[in-house]
Amino acid sequence: METIVKKGKERGMYENVLEQFEKAADLMDLDPGIRKILVNTNNEIVVHFPVKMDDGSIEVFTGYRVQHNNALGPYKGGLRYHPTVDIDAARALAIWMTWKTSLVGLPYGGGKGGIQLDPQKYSESELERITRRFTYALGDNIGPDLDIPAPDVNTNPQIMAWIADTFAGIKSPSVRQKNLHVVTGKPVGSGGLSGRDRATGFGVVVSIENWLKLKNESVSGKTFTVQGFGNVGYWASKFLVDKGAILIGVQDASTTIVSMDGMDPEELLSYSQSNNRNLKNYPAAATILDEDFFSIESDIMIPAALGNQITSINHGMIKAKLIAEGANGPISTIAEKHLLENGITIIPDILCNAGGVTGSYLEWLQNKRSENWKMEEVLERIEDKLSEAFRNVYKLAQAYDTDFRTAAYIAAIQRLEITYKERGVFP
Repeated sequence: METIVKKGKERGMYENVLEQFEKAADLMDLDPGIRKILVNTNNEIVVHFPVKMDDGSIEVFTGYRVQHNNALGPYKGGLRYHPTVDIDAARALAIWMTWKTSLVGLPYGGGKGGIQLDPQKYSESELERITRRFTYALGDNIGPDLDIPAPDVNTNPQIMAWIADTFAGIKSPSVRQKNLHVVTGKPVGSGGLSGRDRATGFGVVVSIENWLKLKNESVSGKTFTVQGFGNVGYWASKFLVDKGAILIGVQDASTTIVSMDGMDPEELLSYSQSNNRNLKNYPAAATILDEDFFSIESDIMIPAALGNQITSINHGMIKAKLIAEGANGPISTIAEKHLLENGITIIPDILCNAGGVTGSYLEWLQNKRSENWKMEEVLERIEDKLSEAFRNVYKLAQAYDTDFRTAAYIAAIQRLEITYKERGVFP
């Protein structure tokens, strides 16, 4: 999912999220005391732990878990395995999760974390030992009613299953089965939710469709590009193509490909899986320079890779009318100002990719109730939640005469402000 597009010097994601928060807080005249609470994280956990490699050597890894705010419920957010994982990235992502869960109306707060590593450099057995040892190191800092991790960049249902099994294994036998929902995004056979794998990409498409409805337009016939062809990029592409849209450009960590005749997401996925998980040398499309990806002329662009991909250096290349943020924080605040001035609409990450955490909530609820829901029911619930959130954001954007991101922040922060004012601050 990582892109190799070169970027200029930009502020980090943490600085971006704080600037976005301050803009919304100023516009809505947020209570000064509550502003002080929300600008800080509750807990920041850093663990260093040793793991024995396949060759018998020992490596020491660094893992992170940042818990931003739990006023609305347990901390919730993904774990990513990537070389860019650090405390500032975890802080930014945890804060975004607080806004995201509040915006969609879930009973959660925000958390995020991961391990600083490149998973492609390790065998499956090594990744299992790394994951289990990380879980043990986190100990009681996570739990089904305290902090519930989920998949993120380079993590998957298998890794979630290892976490759930390890966490249950350190509990007494009488309570092990009550800890199944310590993580979400598990395989269906291990308590996972049918449809969770496609929830984030599905939510991206729901957001796009809601925006097009404002213009009395449909997805059919629209051209789009995707940056990042992991879980989110693939499922968003598949749902859009199934609805009649045309995928004309894709960028992954290995290459950038273009076909004005359109590409089949399922064929792309099959090729990637047989080609060391990348699209390099895909035969049914032309290869272009990575830095030219953003200049592909399309109706819709979906950045679904990593943060800070659209910057002060490359924003001027973008010709799409709509940017739907499948990734967290893909646009720097500097670039966003210029994009909005150029009349480009941005559906912000905390709304656009909230299908994932909504699916996670349904899995968590399913585990708590000992139920199993059909995929159609799951996707219908996700669509209802995200469509309601979209309508609320649109109303606030009009009321405050502002962009969608700021309106989404206002919606999320309003819910937290009301909660703090009703409950008070202990003691």
